Amino acid sequence: MSELAQKTATMLDMLPVTEQRLAYEMLKRLVLAWDSDYTKLTPAERAALDDAEKEIENGETVSEDAINWDA
Repeated sequence: MSELAQKTATMLDMLPVTEQRLAYEMLKRLVLAWDSDYTKLTPAERAALDDAEKEIENGETVSEDAINWDA
């Protein structure tokens, strides 16, 4: 979790429970407006995906055919 996310969570936790729900709903609306179908990648997700694609290209992964799924 990023430092900003941790600070946000800490501030949210300081609010009364009734206000926490309001703040949560506001954040949720912001996220949905930015990415309504949750398909955008965060920088960390993009980096992990790029690393995985490089591993596949370099043959550093195991083919699913090479796995004995019945073992």
